[in-house]
Amino acid sequence: MRAEGAGLLSITGLYKEYRPGEPVLKNINLEIEASGVTAIIGPSGTGKSTLIRCINRLIDPTAGQIKFRGEDLAQLKGKSLREARCHIGMVFQEYNLVERLTVMENVLCGKLGRLPIWRPLFRKFSEQDISRAFDLIDSVGLSQEFASRRADALSGGQRQRVGIARALMQEPGLILADEPTSSLDPKTSVEIMELLDQVSRERKVPVIVNIHNVDLARRFASRIIGMSAGQVIFDGPPEALQDKHLNEIYGGEDWQA
Repeated sequence: MRAEGAGLLSITGLYKEYRPGEPVLKNINLEIEASGVTAIIGPSGTGKSTLIRCINRLIDPTAGQIKFRGEDLAQLKGKSLREARCHIGMVFQEYNLVERLTVMENVLCGKLGRLPIWRPLFRKFSEQDISRAFDLIDSVGLSQEFASRRADALSGGQRQRVGIARALMQEPGLILADEPTSSLDPKTSVEIMELLDQVSRERKVPVIVNIHNVDLARRFASRIIGMSAGQVIFDGPPEALQDKHLNEIYGGEDWQA
């Protein structure tokens, strides 16, 4: 197992139960450092998405600590929790864009923080924010002409690029990506992982990504966490991940699929 020092994100004794006595997460202990892509792999239903959603408090943990920049997110409520979430960008499997809004308006949603997502009107934002949104749209590989295009006119890969730009608009200290490639074709999946890796390296923002594709995890992550039955089975660099670990993680499932 990987030995860790103090990190940007420190998870200690984390448990999550949806039903009493049936933990989905079992005593998760992790330290996430201040840079790099960390990939979480494992079979469906093993708690990968639950872990991501506990970190940003989309769901509440049953027990344990989730310290981000020294503050225990598990104990925060109301305004304090909303303020903490402003520093954690989220990239979703199904994009979570507002379909009727333009690309620009969706990206600007990342600046809203505590405001409802349906209020991204240009007059609500400064020229500086709008200029930065244009820069982010360009940085994720979309041309400026996409800024005025509605989200429901985009392909899956284009939507995910907008989702990443929206997360970056928050100026996050951490990005969480919950199965960001599962709805995409293989070529686009590689492009999205390349983009997340680029974001982490160039902007010095750690990225935690849930991913089913082991080959993509090995290619783009600097650290791989393997989960099975709600527990961490493997934690280390991709070159240390061997078939014996994958057999233990996936329990004989075809992990190469």
